[in-house]
Amino acid sequence: MEKQYDVIIIGGGLGGLTAGAKLAKEGKKVLLIEQHLIPGGCATTFRRKDFRFEVGLHEMDGLHKADMKTRVFRDLGVFDHVEFLRVPEFFRFIHKDTDIVVPHNPEEAKAILKKHFPEEGQGIDSFFDRLLNARRYLKTEADQPEISIGEYLDKIIDTDELKLILLGNLGYFGDDPYALSLNYYAIAEGSYYEGGGNFIKGGSQNLSDYLAGMITGNGGEVLLRHKAEKILVEEGKAVGVAYHKKNSEEMLEARASHIIANASVPTVVNQMLPGEVTAELKEQLRQREVGASLLTIYFGFNKSVKELGFNNYSVFVFDDSIDTPHDIINNNHADFSTRSFTFVDYGQLDSGLAPEGKSVGVICTIDYAKDWESLSREEYKTKKEEVAREFITRLEKLIPGVKEHIEYYEVGTSKTVERFTLNPEGAVYGFSQTPERVRLDPLKPIENLYFASAWTKVGGGFTGAIMNGYLSAYEIIRKG
Repeated sequence: MEKQYDVIIIGGGLGGLTAGAKLAKEGKKVLLIEQHLIPGGCATTFRRKDFRFEVGLHEMDGLHKADMKTRVFRDLGVFDHVEFLRVPEFFRFIHKDTDIVVPHNPEEAKAILKKHFPEEGQGIDSFFDRLLNARRYLKTEADQPEISIGEYLDKIIDTDELKLILLGNLGYFGDDPYALSLNYYAIAEGSYYEGGGNFIKGGSQNLSDYLAGMITGNGGEVLLRHKAEKILVEEGKAVGVAYHKKNSEEMLEARASHIIANASVPTVVNQMLPGEVTAELKEQLRQREVGASLLTIYFGFNKSVKELGFNNYSVFVFDDSIDTPHDIINNNHADFSTRSFTFVDYGQLDSGLAPEGKSVGVICTIDYAKDWESLSREEYKTKKEEVAREFITRLEKLIPGVKEHIEYYEVGTSKTVERFTLNPEGAVYGFSQTPERVRLDPLKPIENLYFASAWTKVGGGFTGAIMNGYLSAYEIIRKG
């Protein structure tokens, strides 16, 4: 017998969880279907030995008064149940002879940068003005052609090393400064400078579990280890979902007045919708590029890394082969032995990820599915080990003595991301936020179907997913 709901949500990432929590709170009968054994998507943690590893969150931007996430979290009671820790500084940047720490406070950041680059004072002021007033510029320049952050920096700053510093955390948004929308970057990066960076104590799983609990606590259902296969369409309208329990071939059906797809848009269009309703959507997909993925090495240390004299939460290490921002994309496709990387030491906070006396850290670098194509299972395993050892050697150069304190490590690649999130090519941020992508009209799904993931509207990352989910819920509530 078919079950009837007000809303069915496909996928339990942050977008689907946020939408479900809001809708359930407002009295809607919600069913959320998630193929993994835990909710959260990239907002999850996993345990190995004494360690809890954070899958995706390094720091969450904003949470200041004007940040929309603050409004969302207050509405959903998140702040009463989830503890956020302020990250000590924005990032440390190392490249050739440069070694500089950039604080979150914009005035302090400007002062430090002007001290190192006194001849670039005007450009530094222009950069921060753009970031801190990003939405105002978005309105006043609405009729002007969109440009990339790389093009913008070339216009206001002459010194390439300063440009590289300002692009230090580019990997939070994409892989190429000349293919990343200035407006998208400015809004996202400006939020870090306005509200600082925040980490969820105990890991992002705490946020995901809380939102899932809001759904079930308000009469909704969360089905884990169930996979949605098809969106049922009648007379051009989405009316239900066909799904099954993992490891079972028995297909079940549920119907609802509204369907929210918190899954990748390419997957929904190419695999879940009937062909007769996808022609327009497929044309829209052809105008968008799938974004990059990330390779992550998770480390469990048998002592605090701080005891080795390392005092930074996150450090971005650019390879010596990079001289200008134009070189960044080439480096991201280079061998892993020279690919730039980030090291995050969660032990700089009371993160709740490791027992006392131990700590957790990660190395991240841009990754692509093609880096792992055509490998047998054994070849894949061997390559992961080779990459891990290469980065451990590079980490040892950054933090002498750290190697002997590695108790556990594990590698996650773009293929890992693809397996657990079902995102094509393991894309962690959805579509590439190119200037062309930002100018495009929002994807227009069929009637009663809503997209709420990193692949639509606001874009990728934790913030994008949360806002996309909330906006989808709001649209359904507004319709009554």
